[in-house]
Amino acid sequence: MCGRYTLAATPASLAETLPGFEIPDDFSPRYNIAPTQGVAVAPNNGENRIDFFRWGLIPSWAKDPKIGSRMINARSETLAEKPSFRTAYKRRRCLVLADGYYEWRRETDRGPKTPYYIRMASEKPFAFAGLWESWRQAGEDTSLLSCTIITCPPNEMLERIHHRMPVILDEENYAQWLNPTEQTPAELNHLLAPYPAEEMTAYAVSRRVNQPKNDSAECILPE
Repeated sequence: MCGRYTLAATPASLAETLPGFEIPDDFSPRYNIAPTQGVAVAPNNGENRIDFFRWGLIPSWAKDPKIGSRMINARSETLAEKPSFRTAYKRRRCLVLADGYYEWRRETDRGPKTPYYIRMASEKPFAFAGLWESWRQAGEDTSLLSCTIITCPPNEMLERIHHRMPVILDEENYAQWLNPTEQTPAELNHLLAPYPAEEMTAYAVSRRVNQPKNDSAECILPE
């Protein structure tokens, strides 16, 4: 799964990653982004603008927005089947911007889990494949926008750390993923593959990242 990640990239570097998109100037570096917080996304709504959605998908039919805390990730293998994700997969896709993420591995059978920080070897920002939804409370005028991060089996490097990894899209596939027209799973499934291991790196970091309140550059320092 993907339960914590970072986005400390500058607006200028994000503009290079997403040319043609309006990038807010007030980005604050984030080193420990957690579920239910607002996260930077590029939705396929045709506006070509980075916005902030709540992390944890809330389907439009949900009675309680708390359901979103259980849907921070969506398995690539079942997107077309699950009622919570299948319509969004066809119509409401997004890029979730990041420059690294965390995963935990238990080094011994009874020992505590060690957090690892995973990023591009180039240290450039990238984008997770995501889905988004708009939810409105009965009687309210405004909608709550939310998102989820899609996961897939790990690549050769990451399989020693965890049995899943987030889907990281190649820049050449951004346009298709953000196409606002409805697409079928047959047109999209080939994009949901493990990112090449040789382009990524991972290293152990401090357990301070276990607490969401710790949100500083110390979280990504090698342990």
